[in-house]
Amino acid sequence: MSTRIAPGVVEIDTLLGGWERVTAGYLVEGPEPVLVETGSQSSVPALLAALEQLSVGPDDLAGIAVTHIHLDHAGGVGDLARVFPRATIYVHGKGARHLADPSRLVASAATVYGELLDSLYGRLDPTPPERIHVLADGEDIVVGPGRRLTTVDSPGHAKHHLALHDSDSGLLFAGDAVGVRLPDAGVLWPATPPADFDLELACRSIGRFRERRPSGVALAHYGLLPDPMAMLDEAEASLRRWAEVAETAWRDGQDIAAALEESFGLPASTDPHARERMETLNGMHSNAAGLRLWLEHRGGEGTPGS
Repeated sequence: MSTRIAPGVVEIDTLLGGWERVTAGYLVEGPEPVLVETGSQSSVPALLAALEQLSVGPDDLAGIAVTHIHLDHAGGVGDLARVFPRATIYVHGKGARHLADPSRLVASAATVYGELLDSLYGRLDPTPPERIHVLADGEDIVVGPGRRLTTVDSPGHAKHHLALHDSDSGLLFAGDAVGVRLPDAGVLWPATPPADFDLELACRSIGRFRERRPSGVALAHYGLLPDPMAMLDEAEASLRRWAEVAETAWRDGQDIAAALEESFGLPASTDPHARERMETLNGMHSNAAGLRLWLEHRGGEGTPGS
């Protein structure tokens, strides 16, 4: 399923686990079209079907860019690289080696996801190193005359995270740096997973997005945010509130996940299917684990809002 969300930008539902409006890729059209995000390896058939319907053939796609190398964003890269032999694979420098040799990344994912790795996400096939282009902060991917995607180094969610700002539409493809907002759940939750989460880096990244004044913010999970500047403010405020609740629980020896659930859990009226998808993709226990690691690494000095 694909939806045109701006001139020259098509949102593609990559149907993680067959779920609608959970994972999105974005086709930026032009003489040298670029796909932003592949979704997981399990999403490749749905993505290829959507690209075929958009008349994107094997020799048409010029670039495949991923905001970071988590499997729900980049798991399909190796498969897509085979299908589109002309496409350059664009990635943050700290993620490039894992696309060329994904063995460590997949092994780590297996410890996190367990049985879900194969049943829901799939794995990640290697990409030939000569196909990979490491993106620098502020670098442009040229899509056509007058159209470029400018990279914004945006650590915090992960150290290998970057966003892409479309010069033509003004849309910012933000990956997970702003959080997760599934339409059926209707709330914006921070995404603070282990092992790289860093509060101040995450807030600084949102500040960099704010400075670019995007016309819209497109999330991988999921779609365009309404009122992008207000939502960027909300995203930063939510990050700081979650960190404060987590630190209070941690200092008191309480369960961080339980404290987050009590303060920010979905309303009881939330559709059970929406709850399942939100918890699977960006659940309290994963976020709590990331916040705990961040607190331990910083030694508990100061407060999250300081």
